[in-house]
Amino acid sequence: KNPPPPPPPYFLIRNALICFLFLIAVPVQSQTPARLTNPTGSDIDACGLPAVYSRFNSSATVTTFNMTADCTIDNSNVGSAAAYLWFESGAFTINGNGHSIIGPSSRTWTIFISGGSAVLNLNDVTLQGNEGSGSVVNVGSHGTLNASNVIFRNNTTASGGTLTVQSGGHAFLEDVQFLDNRSGTQIVSVISTNGTIATITNGVFRRNVASGSVLQVDSGATLELEGCLIFDSNTQAGGEPLSDSSATGASTTFTDNSDAASCPKPKPKRKKKEEARPTPTPTPRPAYGASYVALQTATGMTFEATYGLDSGVHFRQLDGAGIGIQSIIDAGYLAALDVYGYVEQGVEVCFPQIGRVIFLDASAMPRAITPLDATVRDGMTCVSIDSPGSLVLLPN
Repeated sequence: KNPPPPPPPYFLIRNALICFLFLIAVPVQSQTPARLTNPTGSDIDACGLPAVYSRFNSSATVTTFNMTADCTIDNSNVGSAAAYLWFESGAFTINGNGHSIIGPSSRTWTIFISGGSAVLNLNDVTLQGNEGSGSVVNVGSHGTLNASNVIFRNNTTASGGTLTVQSGGHAFLEDVQFLDNRSGTQIVSVISTNGTIATITNGVFRRNVASGSVLQVDSGATLELEGCLIFDSNTQAGGEPLSDSSATGASTTFTDNSDAASCPKPKPKRKKKEEARPTPTPTPRPAYGASYVALQTATGMTFEATYGLDSGVHFRQLDGAGIGIQSIIDAGYLAALDVYGYVEQGVEVCFPQIGRVIFLDASAMPRAITPLDATVRDGMTCVSIDSPGSLVLLPN
């Protein structure tokens, strides 16, 4: 008989055993894909938008996105993509509900709309903190952007402008604001041929820095201005004043139908009243603006805006989840209100209780907490603000 084969060396048995134990002990790690095509409901982050870079076409099953919180775009989740949200075809809607899309950095665009049937309706949202090589929003290849009550704030772009419309793209902007942006070219660029069109109805351009002009329309493109346009404190990098608009080329169509007379005139400031002695029963105040009657009736709060409540400012009551800061919730807040849109004009809010008011600045992440000077009038606590954010009334 042949002798049995010798046993395998000890080190071979040991290594095999270690490998086996490692395989059964370490679970397979699932990784979030760097890119998604037509994300479904399970791919949507808690804030209401996709968690990673996403590309959309007419086959998408999710076409409307309702934001419930600020969305901070982690640059690592964008991967090597040129844009965070890319719309190739089909119609889509993003309702920001007063929240912000923050970032990403080191990408070409935050939003790219490209394709003859691609339409994006962008409502009630702030785009801030983008530090890309191109524009924050780019509309091209005959895509269409319909933007209402959109704020571009604190973005830094190397080229292309904060908003670029090109290559036959169409952009229709109403009640938009461009605040504190920095661009290597213009703030809004309308460029290229093929019927590129941009229309701006009511806009505020304030404290932007660029190397060209605030608005630029090139040969073969069309820029139309309507309603109230406000240009304030826009400069070049060296501090020199920045021209409001410029047009180049014989085939350029630049129509300025804006009218300063259509801008609401500031209301005269009321004289400061003596602080009233707090009383337990608030005196009712008149309601302002039909759209806010129900909110004022339900809460007892009152609102005033320099240019009136139909000027693009918005109010929304908050609960603890809307405040989002546990220490404030634990302090036993009495009331909370989110104020967004055209707040820069100056807004006054009065709470129907006596207390102290803190302000959560929407332009800072995380939101900076600032105590506000309050005035007590007729048993109500009143404060004034000129930037978007949340007001929280706390007990004294």
